[in-house]
Formats: sequence, C-alpha cells, structure tokens
Amino acid sequence: MAKKSKKESITSTKSPLAPPVIQGTGPMDPALIERFISLMAQAELTELDVSEGNKRISLKRGGAPGAYAPVAAPAHVAARPAPAVTTEPAALDTSKLIPIKSPMVGTFYSKPTPDSKQFVTIGASVNEDSDVCIIEAMKVFNNIKAEVSGKIEKIMVENGQVVEFGQVLFWVKG
Repeated sequence: MAKKSKKESITSTKSPLAPPVIQGTGPMDPALIERFISLMAQAELTELDVSEGNKRISLKRGGAPGAYAPVAAPAHVAARPAPAVTTEPAALDTSKLIPIKSPMVGTFYSKPTPDSKQFVTIGASVNEDSDVCIIEAMKVFNNIKAEVSGKIEKIMVENGQVVEFGQVLFWVKG
C-alpha cells in the first residue's frame, strides 16, 4: 500500500543562504507547536517547515498510518499563537452541569486507539474513576479521569483537537 506523502514549506527568509538555526536557543511556545502538529494531522501533511528571519521550526510526522503520535523535530519558534477558538455554544445552559476541564495543554483523543470505540459518548454514565479521554502532551499520552459522577451531557471538543489548560472538555449532569 502506497503511503500518502505531502510536504509544505512556509518561509519568510529573504536570503536562501540564511545561517542554520541552532536548536535549543531561546524559548519555544508549546501551544504553537501543538497547533502546528494538529494542523499537520488535519491536512495529512508529513512535514512542515516554518521560517521567519533566522528562526525556524521543522516538524516531521511518521510512524504507522493512523498512529496518533507525530514525530516532531522542533527548532526555534518565532510566530504568534493563533487566537483561541471557543467551541462552547451560547445556547447551552450550564448552570446545572458540572464541567470536566483539561488539566493540561495538549491534543485531545476521544478513544484509546484509532480503531477503538470512544471512551464516552453523550448519555454515558461516568464516575470519579472513569477514563473519559486521552490528552497527549510532549509525546506523553495521559488518561484523563472524570473525577465526577453523572451522565455526559455535552462533548465540547473533537478527536485530534488541540486543547488548552482549563478548557471544558465535557459537561456532566450530576
């Protein structure tokens, strides 16, 4: 089976002879890197190279088709993070619901493997020890527990979406 391969390059360097970037010099924005990884997955890209002046980030995704964990080789990040997108509809009355919030920045996965069924669906009963999702952060997959009892009323994020610390993932009716 042939593997689909796409490559995209974004650059704003004026000179093709720009000096190479030394990895590990300066701060990196993990949220921006996670956003790049998410965009790569959505567009089915295997490589992404972004440059601005002498600052550069290069990401390569590999592994078995359908695997969740991208292989990243970040250099130096020099772009502003995208503004946060609110996925919570205004019409949802949350006054009697309990939120399950993301304990970290990372990529949300609703199932343990690409071929598995979801941890929870709308209407599913959960308790304090129920696994509700996985959040991948820095190539570490973290099982997230409900920490509340009730029924899942609303799922606020989609599989593969980048989530922020404190972002509501689920609403539970207690």
